[in-house]
Parts: sequence; C-alpha cells; structure tokens
Amino acid sequence: MKYLYLIPVTLILLGIGELYYQKKSKAVTSTEDYNTYLTITANPNLDRIQKENLFWKEKFQKSPNQTSYLLTLAGTHTQWFEATGDVHQLLKADSLLTIANVRTKYKKSGWLRAQARNYISQHRFAEAQELLCKAEVLGEKKRDTQKMLFDVYLELGNDTEAYVYLEEISKKNDFDYAIRLSKWNDHTGDLTEAIRILEQTLPYVETSSDGLKLWTYSNLADYYGHAGLINKSYAYYLKALAINPQYTYALKGIAWIVFSKEQNSQEALRILDAIEQTYSSPDLFLLKAEIAEFEGKTEYKNDQIQKYTDYTRSRPYGAMYNKYDVLLQAENESTYEDAITLAQEEIEHRPTVQSYDLLAWAYYRSGQIEKAFHIASTQVVGQTSEPEVLYHLAHILKASNQQEKVDLLKEELLASSYELGPVASATIQQL
Repeated sequence: MKYLYLIPVTLILLGIGELYYQKKSKAVTSTEDYNTYLTITANPNLDRIQKENLFWKEKFQKSPNQTSYLLTLAGTHTQWFEATGDVHQLLKADSLLTIANVRTKYKKSGWLRAQARNYISQHRFAEAQELLCKAEVLGEKKRDTQKMLFDVYLELGNDTEAYVYLEEISKKNDFDYAIRLSKWNDHTGDLTEAIRILEQTLPYVETSSDGLKLWTYSNLADYYGHAGLINKSYAYYLKALAINPQYTYALKGIAWIVFSKEQNSQEALRILDAIEQTYSSPDLFLLKAEIAEFEGKTEYKNDQIQKYTDYTRSRPYGAMYNKYDVLLQAENESTYEDAITLAQEEIEHRPTVQSYDLLAWAYYRSGQIEKAFHIASTQVVGQTSEPEVLYHLAHILKASNQQEKVDLLKEELLASSYELGPVASATIQQL
C-alpha cells in the first residue's frame, strides 16, 4: 500500500521535471552572460562626450567666425543623444548645423549631409532628401551623398529611386554598398540573401572601428532574430556588448529574446529597468506595457502607457514616435479620429506600405471596415512581408469575410511568432 501512495507523487515529480526540461530546452540566454552589463551606472563614454562638448563650445565662443567649429560641436551633441536618448541634444545639433549651412549658403556638401543625417534621426525624411539633392548637385564626395539618398528614398517608400541609387553606388568589395544591398534584400523579402551579404562583410568588419562592429553585429543580430535563428541573434548582441558595455540597443534586443522566446517576463523587466538607469527612450515604456499585458497586469500596463504619453508630450520628438502614437490612439474609442488623422499625416510625409498599414489599422479599429479593406487591398497586399503589417492585414481580411486569405497568412504569421511577441501570437490561432 505504501508504494501505491508513491505513484501520484512520482507522477507529479515527473511532470515538474518535464516542465523544467521544456523550459531549459527553449532557454537561449543566461544571466551570467549579461549581468555585468546591468550593474553599470557610470558612463565614461558620456563623460568624454561632455568634455569634448565643453571644449568645442569654449573654442567657438572665443572664435565665433570659425564656422567649422559648429560642425564639430554639433557632432558632440549627436553623440550625446546616441549615448543617453536625450532628444534635446539631437535638436541642439540640428540648430548648430542650420547656422553652419546658412553661413555657407548651403554650398558645402559635407555639411548638408551632416544635417541630413540629423533629419533622418528625427524622421524628417523629405527634408533630408531636399538637402541631399542639393549636395548631389554640388558634387563634392558625390558617392557619399548617393549612399544617403538610397537610404532616404527607401524610408520614403520610393523603391524606384532607391534602386536607381543602389545601382549608382554599386562597387565590388565595397562595405557601404554591401550593407545597402543587404538592406535592399531584406526590404524586398529575401532575408536569407540579406544575411548572407552581411555575413560576407565580417572579415572586413573585424579589422575595422568599434562603431562599424557595433552597427554590423546589431544588424546581424536583428536579421538572425527575424529568421528565427535566436541563438545566433543572442550571440551577436553579446558581441556588441563586449565592445560597448552600455550599448542599450543590444540590451533591448536581449530583453526581447528573454520575453518573446523564453517568456520570462520578470527577467525582461529587470533588463529594461537597468537600461533606464542610464538611457531614456519612450519605447521602453511601451515594451513594459506589452509585457504587462502578457502577464494580465492591466493596471501596470496602463501606468506604463501613461508614462509613455507624458514622456513624449513633454519632449520635442516631432514625428519620431508617430507610428506608436497611431497604434495607441487606435486602441481607444475616444482617440480613433486622432489615429486616423495622424496616420494620414504620416502618409503625406512618408507614403510607405507601413504608413498605409497604419491608416488601414486605424480605420479597422474604428469600425470602418470597408475603408480599411480598400486601403489594405490596394496599398498593402503583396507589398511587404513585415510580420506586424501582415498581422494587421489578417485582422482586416477576417473582418471583411476573406477567411481563405486569412488562412493563407496564418502559417507565415505563426512562423513570425518570435517577432510579433507572445501577446499578438496568442491571437493568431483565433483568426
């Protein structure tokens, strides 16, 4: 009889063991790999940037006619923004670059490119294009200008012009061309080729600057994640952190792996809390809100969304977070019209597939299914393989009684569960 009593206990222990095994088998990350990066509070890189900023500020004050000093000073503010997320630093750089270009009557290609880079960071793509076209006419380092024109036209949704400039800059064994060719393949849906091209640049990258390594490693990590190669993605985020222990982009990437792949919400939040100690970015609040929704913690989710709203309204972000604003406004009946209006503004400034998707989604959420379906069927269907857009499309098609088309999308959406995250993925089977 005593052995019979042991049977349920044994089964329970076996069940617990199986659950533990399943959790361990899908684990990608280890806190031992990245814990050291979560305890850093001092930022020696920021100290260096601030000292350089002060040096050039004083230098310019002593010689205000030296316009070239403005360019260097603007560069320190840009680095300050990249290190902390403080958007005011980005706008200070913009002001200095504007003064420099006005002084030189917009006749220096390098300075025009510098301000165009700033505009790209602010999502002012049409204005960046205007400056770059002026720089192209001037001709100084024309190929550098053409590289940026490819970037901008791709952001503006003008694939025809983007490809023209890709052809213009094509050159065998050229890194800048290779990374843009990789980006083009990713944009057109050939992720395998995009990865292959970027991997081919690694021998060159390994002997290059830390900045180039950080860019390449983090982009490869993103690509690997999109392709479902999560172990490789994680490894390259760690490679980036080994170069810059305060590289918040890589830490956010790891936080997403912990949340989306391993579904370890508390650990993901711990990483995000650590990032917030040295870096400020509204998207951190939204990621916390998504984690809270997955956990069913409605109060904490609403608190994080309110923090996002307060944060973005109190800072001059301009159009930088329009996408997120549309998606949030589309969740509440009282702000449906705001979402539609803002999405329409995005299309005016940036008529991409993603912008049309935002408008279709805003109409869908507001109950205007016919309008949503018309935009989706004419501007979105067959135009992209981006999981979030396809997720929205599937909902719109379902509401439009297009179940056969929804079923065709399901397999692709299920394969993109990691990218979409646990919250969105949970609804795919119900489509």
